[in-house]
Amino acid sequence: MIIKKFLGKTEEEAVEAAKKELGEGVVIMNVRQVKPKGLFAAFKSKQIEVTVALEDEREPARPVRREPDPKAVFNIASGTQGNEDKDALASQSSIEKKLDSLQTLLESQLRQSESAEKSDRAAEEQENGEEGDKAAAEKSPEQEKDDEQEKFIRLLYNTMIENEVAEKYANQILEDVDKNRKPNTPFDYILANIYQKIILKFGKSEGIQPADKGPRVVFFIGPTGVGKTTTIAKLASNFAVEEKKKTALLTADTYRIAAAEQLRTYAQILEVPFRVIYSLEEFQTAVEAFKEYDYIFVDTAGHSHQNAEQLEQMKSYLEVLGDKVQTQVFLVLSATTKYRDLLKIADNYKEIADYQLIFTKLDETTTMGNLLNLKIHADTPIAYITCGQNVPNDIEKFNPQKTVKQLLGGKA
Repeated sequence: MIIKKFLGKTEEEAVEAAKKELGEGVVIMNVRQVKPKGLFAAFKSKQIEVTVALEDEREPARPVRREPDPKAVFNIASGTQGNEDKDALASQSSIEKKLDSLQTLLESQLRQSESAEKSDRAAEEQENGEEGDKAAAEKSPEQEKDDEQEKFIRLLYNTMIENEVAEKYANQILEDVDKNRKPNTPFDYILANIYQKIILKFGKSEGIQPADKGPRVVFFIGPTGVGKTTTIAKLASNFAVEEKKKTALLTADTYRIAAAEQLRTYAQILEVPFRVIYSLEEFQTAVEAFKEYDYIFVDTAGHSHQNAEQLEQMKSYLEVLGDKVQTQVFLVLSATTKYRDLLKIADNYKEIADYQLIFTKLDETTTMGNLLNLKIHADTPIAYITCGQNVPNDIEKFNPQKTVKQLLGGKA
């Protein structure tokens, strides 16, 4: 992993410098204002410091077990930690501060676990006589430190599994730890390393972007009952009211009259045009009518992802405009949907379009693992999340740092 800091007069200038040196794949880890120092500090302008990370492609990839052995992930060989990586991690105090009390929480749980293990060991030693004491006394300080690290890593692993991160992804993340781990590596280095690796797994999404010319036609697809219509209303409110962009709403969901009427009501409140689309020809006519607008949001019919005929019909809407306008597609999913079903939904919709993800109903679940699972499985960004029914509130751009804290046991 490559971690570097860049300075600029603005955040954009610093990020541009990072991309110029490291490439477009950098992930922004932290942004802060740097006050000038020295005798003439009062006459110098403030600068913005951006910390970025990039997965080092030169690192050899490790094979993933199809059926992970829960014990194997913790049998981590002691590796050497290069000075460059160690210094880079040490310099990330600002990133580690984002973890708030996460490390303290984990260490507290670790101490409780150790206390329980000592009680069990004491009972076992009473049964087995002095052999247990003799074996414990033979452990070197290095072995004891290594044992402590493995317990800490095991706790992180269990925390991710409790948050419903898929075992194979939890194994992939923690197996990377052995590249930088040795007996005297502090817990905070291990924690910061894992924290950063998961953030890199999530990557970055720009969300809905303006078109270079003409309107941006934005399609919202997904199964029934995930909250597409409400999500569209929240986003439309942001663009039409907050950003003062000319926005139009269309619905091709003619199966559910209530959904069309709900969107019509939102359009009236927002004072934006609204049309119900019954055919491809009507869709093309509507897009032409709103060619001077900034955004055209299209609500599609929710249906079973296993209905091939309806998926093909939706595909025709996505393709009928061709290259005449710029489009974006967002697959709307509920965070409460079962993992296996999410995989099938993501795979079936991938056959008709490239999409970004929107997760809804985060207020109805206590686990965030499926966000990471789907991001890695579908290899596509998470753009927005919603956490309630209130319009225009209860929606925000996806924040990987906030989610990773929760995955590792911290509070949002």
